[in-house]
Amino acid sequence: MFVCGPSSEKWSGQMSLVRLVSAGFLLVLLPACDRPSTDTDATVQANKSAPASSAAIAGRTQSSQNPSMVKIPAGRFKMGDASEVDAPPHEVAISEFLLDSFLVTQDQFQSVMHENPSRWKGGNNPVEQVRWSDAVRFCNKRSELEGLVPCYDLKTWKCNFEATGYRLPTEAEFEYACRAGTFSSYLSGDTPAKLGDFAWFEKNSGGHPRPVGQKQPNAFGLYDICGNLWEWCNDFYQVDYYLTAPPKDPAGPEEGKTKVVRGGCWRASADNCRSGYRYNENPGYADVCFGYDIYGFRCARKISGKL
Repeated sequence: MFVCGPSSEKWSGQMSLVRLVSAGFLLVLLPACDRPSTDTDATVQANKSAPASSAAIAGRTQSSQNPSMVKIPAGRFKMGDASEVDAPPHEVAISEFLLDSFLVTQDQFQSVMHENPSRWKGGNNPVEQVRWSDAVRFCNKRSELEGLVPCYDLKTWKCNFEATGYRLPTEAEFEYACRAGTFSSYLSGDTPAKLGDFAWFEKNSGGHPRPVGQKQPNAFGLYDICGNLWEWCNDFYQVDYYLTAPPKDPAGPEEGKTKVVRGGCWRASADNCRSGYRYNENPGYADVCFGYDIYGFRCARKISGKL
């Protein structure tokens, strides 16, 4: 959310889509972060749990601005969550890419941008109170510092996916990386029973974000990929986008009012930390908008050019 006003795109869009797909009965939905978590809802899935083996862990490459990035291998997966009206399960193919092992920390953000907008100060804490626009500016500056070609045009906010620099992951890349070979509701299984081993959320966070890397990583070696902070994705949000999305490397709608955030956060319910759960927020293009302390990000890159 932002002081410019919280997003209502998911709620209004969901009701429009409900009219398209649920004729003949009434389906009542609650706004995303206020929706209560229930274990029974989380088990209504298209696929059952199939945890990835240790052999699925991807290789790492070192980045001068980050302790490590993970090489996410190419593959196919079932994207979505059958219990969510805006996330009908569908098969998606993803090309290999690099992704930060950790959320961008406050020390890292300070070293690149020479400022720290976070409320909960701590060098190894994830940077928060960042807008989508702040995240892409960071991506460009980090790229420049490492001699890479920036991905973003800061006048149009368009992303050049062929550039060698850093960018935000697409929504599909994020979910693929989060699942890391699993088919379950959560990366820890079909119920949230073991979610606390991997994520900081409302039941264990103590009411604030936590330093990165304190929980177990997923099978790809990604820390805090669910919980701790909602993570900005590159995509515009559209409630029915999955119905028309391309089957390979979908990058989201061409335009929209809000941007996708994924993964849940320190004050979110376990329900919001499901691998396929979608939410969205105002990107905060204008300087009068200020980010809240539940949003952060990690960077992605294409595998080519300078490492």
